[in-house]
Amino acid sequence: MEFRYLGNSGLKISEIIFGNWLTHASQVENDVATASVRAALDAGITTFDTADAYANTAAEQVLGDALKDERRASLEIFTKVYWPTGPKGHNDVGLSRKHIMESIDGSLTRLGTDYVDLYQAHRYDSETPLEETMQAFADVVRAGKALYIGVSEWNAEQLRAGHALSKELGFQLISNQPQYSMLWRVIEEEVVPASRELGISQIVWSPVAQGVLSGKYLPGAELPQGSRATDEKGGADTIKRFLDDEVLTAVQQLKPIADELDLTMAQLALAWVLHNDNIAGAIVGASRPEQVTANAAAAGVKLDDAVIARIDEAIGSVAETDPSKTVSPESRPA
Repeated sequence: MEFRYLGNSGLKISEIIFGNWLTHASQVENDVATASVRAALDAGITTFDTADAYANTAAEQVLGDALKDERRASLEIFTKVYWPTGPKGHNDVGLSRKHIMESIDGSLTRLGTDYVDLYQAHRYDSETPLEETMQAFADVVRAGKALYIGVSEWNAEQLRAGHALSKELGFQLISNQPQYSMLWRVIEEEVVPASRELGISQIVWSPVAQGVLSGKYLPGAELPQGSRATDEKGGADTIKRFLDDEVLTAVQQLKPIADELDLTMAQLALAWVLHNDNIAGAIVGASRPEQVTANAAAAGVKLDDAVIARIDEAIGSVAETDPSKTVSPESRPA
Protein backbone atom coordinates (compact mmCIF):
# COMPACT_ATOMS: atom_id res chain seq x y z
CA MET A 1 0.00 0.00 0.00
CA GLU A 2 1.13 3.54 -0.77
CA PHE A 3 0.28 6.59 1.33
CA ARG A 4 -0.25 10.28 0.58
CA TYR A 5 -0.55 13.41 2.66
CA LEU A 6 -4.10 14.71 3.01
CA GLY A 7 -4.11 18.36 2.01
CA ASN A 8 -1.63 20.72 3.59
CA SER A 9 -1.37 18.61 6.73
CA GLY A 10 0.87 15.97 8.23
CA LEU A 11 -1.85 13.31 8.06
CA LYS A 12 -1.04 10.41 5.74
CA ILE A 13 -3.80 8.19 4.37
CA SER A 14 -3.79 5.06 2.25
CA GLU A 15 -4.18 5.67 -1.50
CA ILE A 16 -7.01 3.15 -1.53
CA ILE A 17 -9.70 3.90 1.03
CA PHE A 18 -12.38 1.45 2.12
CA GLY A 19 -15.85 3.00 2.10
CA ASN A 20 -19.17 1.47 3.12
CA TRP A 21 -21.74 3.54 1.24
CA LEU A 22 -24.48 1.29 -0.25
CA THR A 23 -22.98 -1.87 1.26
CA HIS A 24 -22.76 -2.21 5.04
CA ALA A 25 -26.13 -2.75 6.72
CA SER A 26 -27.71 -2.49 3.28
CA GLN A 27 -26.56 -4.62 0.33
CA VAL A 28 -24.44 -7.15 2.22
CA GLU A 29 -24.79 -9.12 5.44
CA ASN A 30 -22.74 -8.04 8.45
CA ASP A 31 -20.45 -11.07 8.34
CA VAL A 32 -19.53 -10.32 4.72
CA ALA A 33 -19.03 -6.66 5.61
CA THR A 34 -16.67 -7.64 8.42
CA ALA A 35 -14.79 -10.00 6.12
CA SER A 36 -14.40 -7.15 3.61
CA VAL A 37 -12.96 -4.89 6.31
CA ARG A 38 -10.53 -7.67 7.27
CA ALA A 39 -9.50 -7.99 3.62
CA ALA A 40 -8.89 -4.24 3.50
CA LEU A 41 -6.67 -4.39 6.56
CA ASP A 42 -4.79 -7.39 5.18
CA ALA A 43 -4.17 -5.44 1.96
CA GLY A 44 -2.63 -2.57 3.91
CA ILE A 45 -5.60 -0.21 3.77
CA THR A 46 -5.64 1.93 6.92
CA THR A 47 -8.22 4.55 5.93
CA PHE A 48 -11.96 3.91 6.30
CA ASP A 49 -14.74 6.26 5.17
CA THR A 50 -18.37 6.18 6.27
CA ALA A 51 -21.22 8.58 7.14
CA ASP A 52 -24.01 8.79 9.66
CA ALA A 53 -26.57 8.76 6.85
CA TYR A 54 -25.44 5.46 5.37
CA ALA A 55 -28.18 2.93 6.16
CA ASN A 56 -29.54 5.56 8.57
CA THR A 57 -26.59 5.25 11.00
CA ALA A 58 -26.32 1.43 10.83
CA ALA A 59 -23.27 1.47 8.51
CA GLU A 60 -21.22 3.33 11.12
CA GLN A 61 -22.10 0.68 13.69
CA VAL A 62 -21.05 -2.14 11.37
CA LEU A 63 -17.72 -0.47 10.63
CA GLY A 64 -17.09 0.26 14.28
CA ASP A 65 -17.74 -3.36 15.21
CA ALA A 66 -15.43 -4.59 12.44
CA LEU A 67 -12.57 -2.36 13.62
CA LYS A 68 -13.03 -2.66 17.37
CA ASP A 69 -10.02 -4.92 17.98
CA GLU A 70 -7.61 -2.87 15.88
CA ARG A 71 -5.04 -0.43 17.25
CA ARG A 72 -6.85 2.90 16.93
CA ALA A 73 -3.70 4.95 16.28
CA SER A 74 -2.93 2.80 13.23
CA LEU A 75 -6.22 3.72 11.51
CA GLU A 76 -7.70 6.80 9.88
CA ILE A 77 -11.47 6.82 10.37
CA PHE A 78 -13.59 9.34 8.47
CA THR A 79 -17.29 10.11 8.79
CA LYS A 80 -19.70 12.83 7.69
CA VAL A 81 -22.64 14.98 8.75
CA TYR A 82 -25.46 16.72 6.85
CA TRP A 83 -28.12 14.26 5.69
CA PRO A 84 -31.17 13.35 7.80
CA THR A 85 -30.72 10.62 10.39
CA GLY A 86 -32.84 9.05 13.11
CA PRO A 87 -36.51 10.10 12.97
CA LYS A 88 -35.55 12.78 10.41
CA GLY A 89 -37.09 15.66 12.30
CA HIS A 90 -36.73 19.34 11.45
CA ASN A 91 -33.32 19.65 13.14
CA ASP A 92 -32.03 16.23 12.05
CA VAL A 93 -30.51 17.54 8.83
CA GLY A 94 -28.04 20.17 7.67
CA LEU A 95 -24.99 21.85 9.13
CA SER A 96 -26.50 23.81 12.00
CA ARG A 97 -24.54 23.89 15.25
CA LYS A 98 -27.24 21.76 16.86
CA HIS A 99 -27.11 19.05 14.20
CA ILE A 100 -23.30 18.95 14.08
CA MET A 101 -22.85 18.74 17.85
CA GLU A 102 -25.45 16.00 18.24
CA SER A 103 -24.26 14.10 15.18
CA ILE A 104 -20.59 13.91 16.14
CA ASP A 105 -21.47 12.33 19.48
CA GLY A 106 -23.73 9.79 17.81
CA SER A 107 -21.08 8.91 15.24
CA LEU A 108 -18.38 8.42 17.87
CA THR A 109 -20.65 6.13 19.88
CA ARG A 110 -21.50 3.98 16.87
CA LEU A 111 -17.91 3.84 15.66
CA GLY A 112 -16.65 2.96 19.13
CA THR A 113 -13.96 5.63 19.16
CA ASP A 114 -13.16 8.81 21.07
CA TYR A 115 -12.37 10.76 17.91
CA VAL A 116 -12.48 10.60 14.13
CA ASP A 117 -9.49 11.58 12.07
CA LEU A 118 -11.60 13.52 9.59
CA TYR A 119 -15.11 14.92 10.07
CA GLN A 120 -16.73 16.01 6.81
CA ALA A 121 -19.60 18.24 5.78
CA HIS A 122 -21.49 15.80 3.55
CA ARG A 123 -22.83 18.64 1.39
CA TYR A 124 -22.90 22.44 1.49
CA ASP A 125 -25.78 23.82 3.56
CA SER A 126 -27.22 26.92 1.91
CA GLU A 127 -29.77 27.35 4.73
CA THR A 128 -27.26 27.69 7.58
CA PRO A 129 -24.77 30.58 7.83
CA LEU A 130 -21.34 29.26 6.89
CA GLU A 131 -19.91 31.06 9.93
CA GLU A 132 -22.13 28.96 12.23
CA THR A 133 -21.09 25.74 10.54
CA MET A 134 -17.37 26.47 10.65
CA GLN A 135 -17.52 27.64 14.28
CA ALA A 136 -19.19 24.36 15.21
CA PHE A 137 -16.48 22.42 13.37
CA ALA A 138 -13.82 24.47 15.17
CA ASP A 139 -15.38 23.52 18.50
CA VAL A 140 -15.54 19.84 17.51
CA VAL A 141 -11.79 19.96 16.78
CA ARG A 142 -10.98 21.80 20.02
CA ALA A 143 -13.00 19.24 21.96
CA GLY A 144 -10.77 16.52 20.51
CA LYS A 145 -13.66 14.79 18.77
CA ALA A 146 -12.15 15.28 15.29
CA LEU A 147 -8.55 15.90 14.29
CA TYR A 148 -9.26 17.51 10.91
CA ILE A 149 -12.23 18.84 8.96
CA GLY A 150 -13.20 18.11 5.37
CA VAL A 151 -16.17 18.63 3.08
CA SER A 152 -17.89 16.74 0.28
CA GLU A 153 -19.06 18.01 -3.12
CA TRP A 154 -18.30 21.66 -2.41
CA ASN A 155 -17.60 23.87 -5.42
CA ALA A 156 -14.56 26.13 -5.77
CA GLU A 157 -16.28 29.22 -4.36
CA GLN A 158 -17.56 27.30 -1.33
CA LEU A 159 -14.13 25.81 -0.71
CA ARG A 160 -12.51 29.25 -0.73
CA ALA A 161 -15.07 30.66 1.71
CA GLY A 162 -14.82 27.67 4.05
CA HIS A 163 -11.04 27.65 3.96
CA ALA A 164 -10.84 31.35 4.81
CA LEU A 165 -13.10 30.87 7.84
CA SER A 166 -11.19 27.80 9.02
CA LYS A 167 -7.96 29.82 9.05
CA GLU A 168 -9.64 32.58 11.05
CA LEU A 169 -10.98 30.03 13.54
CA GLY A 170 -7.68 28.20 13.91
CA PHE A 171 -8.34 24.78 12.40
CA GLN A 172 -7.51 23.03 9.13
CA LEU A 173 -9.91 22.37 6.27
CA ILE A 174 -7.88 19.80 4.36
CA SER A 175 -10.11 17.79 2.05
CA ASN A 176 -13.04 17.65 -0.33
CA GLN A 177 -14.84 14.43 -1.27
CA PRO A 178 -16.25 14.67 -4.80
CA GLN A 179 -17.27 12.13 -7.38
CA TYR A 180 -14.40 11.57 -9.83
CA SER A 181 -13.60 8.98 -12.46
CA MET A 182 -12.65 8.60 -16.11
CA LEU A 183 -16.35 9.15 -16.85
CA TRP A 184 -17.02 11.99 -14.38
CA ARG A 185 -14.38 14.72 -14.56
CA VAL A 186 -16.33 17.80 -13.52
CA ILE A 187 -13.89 18.78 -10.74
CA GLU A 188 -10.96 19.25 -13.11
CA GLU A 189 -11.79 22.73 -14.41
CA GLU A 190 -12.49 24.63 -11.19
CA VAL A 191 -12.40 22.53 -8.03
CA VAL A 192 -8.94 21.00 -8.47
CA PRO A 193 -7.15 24.30 -9.30
CA ALA A 194 -8.82 26.03 -6.32
CA SER A 195 -7.93 23.11 -4.06
CA ARG A 196 -4.28 23.17 -5.10
CA GLU A 197 -4.22 26.88 -4.31
CA LEU A 198 -5.74 26.30 -0.85
CA GLY A 199 -3.84 23.17 0.17
CA ILE A 200 -6.91 20.92 -0.05
CA SER A 201 -6.81 17.34 -1.35
CA GLN A 202 -9.59 15.35 -2.99
CA ILE A 203 -10.80 12.06 -1.52
CA VAL A 204 -12.85 10.73 -4.41
CA TRP A 205 -15.89 8.50 -4.45
CA SER A 206 -17.07 6.32 -7.32
CA PRO A 207 -13.62 6.10 -8.98
CA VAL A 208 -14.82 3.04 -10.94
CA ALA A 209 -18.08 4.83 -11.90
CA GLN A 210 -20.29 2.56 -9.79
CA GLY A 211 -18.58 -0.48 -11.32
CA VAL A 212 -19.12 0.52 -14.97
CA LEU A 213 -15.37 0.97 -15.52
CA SER A 214 -14.81 -2.63 -14.41
CA GLY A 215 -16.14 -3.61 -17.84
CA LYS A 216 -18.82 -5.96 -16.56
CA TYR A 217 -21.67 -4.02 -18.19
CA LEU A 218 -21.75 -4.68 -21.92
CA PRO A 219 -23.54 -2.58 -24.58
CA GLY A 220 -26.79 -4.15 -25.67
CA ALA A 221 -26.57 -6.92 -23.08
CA GLU A 222 -28.81 -7.69 -20.12
CA LEU A 223 -27.65 -6.30 -16.79
CA PRO A 224 -25.74 -8.89 -14.72
CA GLN A 225 -27.90 -10.37 -11.96
CA GLY A 226 -26.78 -9.32 -8.50
CA SER A 227 -24.96 -6.25 -9.84
CA ARG A 228 -25.43 -2.71 -8.58
CA ALA A 229 -27.50 -1.90 -11.66
CA THR A 230 -30.17 -4.39 -10.52
CA ASP A 231 -30.18 -3.29 -6.87
CA GLU A 232 -33.55 -1.73 -6.13
CA LYS A 233 -32.37 -0.45 -2.71
CA GLY A 234 -30.59 2.45 -4.36
CA GLY A 235 -27.70 1.14 -6.42
CA ALA A 236 -29.69 1.14 -9.64
CA ASP A 237 -30.51 4.83 -9.25
CA THR A 238 -26.87 5.84 -8.81
CA ILE A 239 -25.49 3.93 -11.78
CA LYS A 240 -28.08 4.53 -14.48
CA ARG A 241 -26.40 7.67 -15.85
CA PHE A 242 -23.45 5.53 -17.00
CA LEU A 243 -25.43 2.71 -18.66
CA ASP A 244 -25.82 4.37 -22.05
CA ASP A 245 -24.67 2.08 -24.88
CA GLU A 246 -22.32 4.75 -26.24
CA VAL A 247 -20.61 4.96 -22.85
CA LEU A 248 -20.44 1.18 -22.45
CA THR A 249 -18.96 0.80 -25.92
CA ALA A 250 -16.25 3.33 -25.12
CA VAL A 251 -15.48 1.61 -21.82
CA GLN A 252 -14.81 -1.67 -23.63
CA GLN A 253 -12.01 0.08 -25.52
CA LEU A 254 -10.12 0.27 -22.23
CA LYS A 255 -9.79 -3.50 -21.97
CA PRO A 256 -6.79 -3.85 -24.33
CA ILE A 257 -5.00 -1.09 -22.41
CA ALA A 258 -5.59 -2.83 -19.09
CA ASP A 259 -4.55 -6.19 -20.53
CA GLU A 260 -1.26 -4.78 -21.82
CA LEU A 261 -0.49 -3.43 -18.34
CA ASP A 262 -1.55 -6.68 -16.67
CA LEU A 263 -4.26 -4.81 -14.76
CA THR A 264 -7.95 -5.40 -14.34
CA MET A 265 -10.12 -2.66 -15.80
CA ALA A 266 -11.06 -1.58 -12.26
CA GLN A 267 -7.39 -1.32 -11.31
CA LEU A 268 -6.77 0.77 -14.42
CA ALA A 269 -9.62 3.09 -13.43
CA LEU A 270 -8.20 3.51 -9.92
CA ALA A 271 -4.67 4.10 -11.20
CA TRP A 272 -6.03 6.76 -13.59
CA VAL A 273 -7.70 8.60 -10.70
CA LEU A 274 -4.54 8.43 -8.58
CA HIS A 275 -2.49 9.81 -11.49
CA ASN A 276 -3.92 13.22 -10.53
CA ASP A 277 -1.61 14.62 -7.84
CA ASN A 278 -4.48 16.47 -6.13
CA ILE A 279 -6.14 13.14 -5.33
CA ALA A 280 -5.04 11.84 -1.93
CA GLY A 281 -7.12 8.67 -2.02
CA ALA A 282 -9.77 6.78 -3.95
CA ILE A 283 -12.68 5.24 -2.05
CA VAL A 284 -13.65 1.70 -2.98
CA GLY A 285 -16.62 -0.27 -1.72
CA ALA A 286 -17.08 -3.99 -1.90
CA SER A 287 -19.77 -6.62 -1.68
CA ARG A 288 -17.12 -9.37 -1.45
CA PRO A 289 -13.69 -9.48 0.26
CA GLU A 290 -11.89 -10.46 -2.94
CA GLN A 291 -13.00 -7.19 -4.56
CA VAL A 292 -11.15 -5.25 -1.88
CA THR A 293 -7.99 -7.29 -2.36
CA ALA A 294 -8.04 -6.77 -6.12
CA ASN A 295 -8.73 -3.04 -5.91
CA ALA A 296 -6.04 -2.46 -3.30
CA ALA A 297 -3.47 -3.71 -5.81
CA ALA A 298 -3.98 -0.48 -7.79
CA ALA A 299 -2.03 1.44 -5.14
CA GLY A 300 1.35 2.48 -6.43
CA VAL A 301 0.57 1.74 -10.10
CA LYS A 302 2.06 4.46 -12.30
CA LEU A 303 0.59 5.32 -15.70
CA ASP A 304 2.81 7.13 -18.17
CA ASP A 305 1.68 9.98 -20.39
CA ALA A 306 1.25 7.69 -23.39
CA VAL A 307 -1.21 5.48 -21.50
CA ILE A 308 -3.13 8.52 -20.23
CA ALA A 309 -3.40 9.76 -23.84
CA ARG A 310 -4.72 6.39 -25.02
CA ILE A 311 -7.33 6.39 -22.26
CA ASP A 312 -8.47 9.89 -23.22
CA GLU A 313 -8.71 8.87 -26.86
CA ALA A 314 -10.80 5.83 -25.96
CA ILE A 315 -13.18 7.40 -23.48
CA GLY A 316 -12.75 11.16 -23.36
CA SER A 317 -15.63 11.90 -25.73
CA VAL A 318 -18.18 10.30 -23.38
CA ALA A 319 -16.78 11.75 -20.13
CA GLU A 320 -18.77 14.42 -18.30
CA THR A 321 -16.62 17.54 -17.85
CA ASP A 322 -19.14 20.34 -17.28
CA PRO A 323 -18.49 21.81 -13.78
CA SER A 324 -22.15 22.82 -13.52
CA LYS A 325 -22.97 19.10 -13.30
CA THR A 326 -21.43 18.78 -9.83
CA VAL A 327 -23.57 16.59 -7.59
CA SER A 328 -26.35 18.73 -6.16
CA PRO A 329 -27.13 19.06 -2.42
CA GLU A 330 -30.46 17.35 -3.01
CA SER A 331 -28.96 14.20 -4.54
CA ARG A 332 -28.56 10.88 -2.79
CA PRO A 333 -25.80 10.84 -0.16
CA ALA A 334 -22.51 9.33 -1.32
